[in-house]
Amino acid sequence: MATHVQPVRAGDVTIGGPGLPLIAGPCVIESREGALAAAERLVSLARRLNIPFVYKSSYDKANRTSLTAYRGPGLEEGLRILREIRETFRVPVLTDVHSVAEARVAAASVDVLQIPAFLCRQTDLLVAAAQTGRSVNVKKGQFLSPQEVEHLVDKVRRSGCTQVSITERGTMFGYNNLVVDMRAVPIMRGFGVPVVFDGTHSVQLPGGGRGQSGGQREFVPVLARAAVAAGCDALFLEVHENPDRALCDGPNMLAMDDVETLWTQLLRIKEAVGA
Repeated sequence: MATHVQPVRAGDVTIGGPGLPLIAGPCVIESREGALAAAERLVSLARRLNIPFVYKSSYDKANRTSLTAYRGPGLEEGLRILREIRETFRVPVLTDVHSVAEARVAAASVDVLQIPAFLCRQTDLLVAAAQTGRSVNVKKGQFLSPQEVEHLVDKVRRSGCTQVSITERGTMFGYNNLVVDMRAVPIMRGFGVPVVFDGTHSVQLPGGGRGQSGGQREFVPVLARAAVAAGCDALFLEVHENPDRALCDGPNMLAMDDVETLWTQLLRIKEAVGA
């Protein structure tokens, strides 16, 4: 199902054009040194493969399963690190925001404001993000059908922002499990917005561990290949040098060493389907 989408700008990267941008980084900032090292490696890979790249990491993971789970360095320190990455590597940056106040503050430091899936229907947050002048990436809630996403898009557009994209990250299937319906990609593109596919959260097992979410990272390549064949406009992957030791979402994060092989496959698929 082909349709015209309104391209979204993330710094000098276009999402919704002929390329296949990569949005990637650690789930959460664990340390300044780790964030900078991840950015350096991903930027190097993107330049070598000639792919558009947006760095992603969160300063706060506000919806962790357990009260004692690691959340990140917080707003002030996290944004300082993201600004350093943006300036050092000349790369666009995306991060999550969780409140109206955060949206206004974060907009000064990053290129794209991301609305977390659990907050995708929070009207005040969508409106505030739209009014910052930054691009807005809304993650489709696990509880929404793709058809309902039209209302999210409408909220952002009617608040003055045409630079909006939607991220597919799976749908709840019973308890502690997600499935991905690839029909969602063309359905949501039908609203005139680029669709990003989140290959790592789509294999999450929400709350499936003891006080934390589980995951099946072995299926990340399977779903990512299917999403590109279905016509997604960009890929979102959370990556880590050692996912088994990550402080957040390790079970569904992709190992940094595996990114190049997967991306080479995805580029071939993109070329083959002519999307």
